[in-house]
Amino acid sequence: MVREKLDYEMETSVVLPIIDISSPDKISTAQLIRKACLEHGFFYVKNHGISEEFMEGVFKESKSFFNLPLDEKMSLLRRDLLGYTPLYAEKLDPSLTSSTGDSKESFYFGSLEGALVQPYPNQWPPEDLLPSWRQTMECYYKNVLSVGRKLLGLIALALDLDEGFFEQIGALNDPAAVVRLLRYPGEVISSDGMLTLLLTDGVPGLQVCRDKSRQPRVWEDVPGIRGAFIVNIGDMMERWSNGLFRSTLHRVMPVRKERYSVVFFLDPNPDCNVECLESCCSKTCPPRFPPILAGDYIKERFRLTYDS
Repeated sequence: MVREKLDYEMETSVVLPIIDISSPDKISTAQLIRKACLEHGFFYVKNHGISEEFMEGVFKESKSFFNLPLDEKMSLLRRDLLGYTPLYAEKLDPSLTSSTGDSKESFYFGSLEGALVQPYPNQWPPEDLLPSWRQTMECYYKNVLSVGRKLLGLIALALDLDEGFFEQIGALNDPAAVVRLLRYPGEVISSDGMLTLLLTDGVPGLQVCRDKSRQPRVWEDVPGIRGAFIVNIGDMMERWSNGLFRSTLHRVMPVRKERYSVVFFLDPNPDCNVECLESCCSKTCPPRFPPILAGDYIKERFRLTYDS
């Protein structure tokens, strides 16, 4: 999407909280996450256990794929949720009136077993073209899923729940987690799922709008931190928390330099019921959103993304 400089948009900078999830003091860490979710909806996560060297390897493999000839990439064209999407094939902000899709390429792969495998399994580039690609991406998926599970335990504590709450309700029995590799100059993104872990290549451009209902919108630049994830709360977690933890509108603006990112969407088991948490409602603050199955919510968001 070519950037349109609108009169009502203003830009500034923001310093996001940095959360060290290696701390043995889970309660204090959860309190920091709660503060970050209330004030920003975004925060950095460091000391997560995935090495910078391995992250660099993921970016190297991602660039190798996007640099393939178009016909090679098109042979892996997205089926349902998984595979390659060329330029302008997606429109992640359906409210935009332009008929043109987002100016980016992407590649999706998902669960190595379970919910997202059938009927559309992952598609992988041929080994003769990219010998270590699949191995690298599968290893990344397993590692970032582990980080996501740990974060959800801390978020449960931040919501005054048991650490294992999301495990206990079956949200992570067969999570609908997806990795999206991206090469793009810019897009506006809404956070549809439960939790997102973003890895950037250091090229600037990420901006957040902490109050999406405010006019004029205020966009704040978010710099990357080497080796750290940028984590944001998604719409589904906003529903669970009755709006206490709000998802944050964000976008990546073109900076006249090619930009790569790796996004991990951690969504619950498709048959998990997403309804207001008891710790987030009361007689004076009743549930704002009706219950919905996670799978139905995700399908509707994808329908809006690709049918707009």
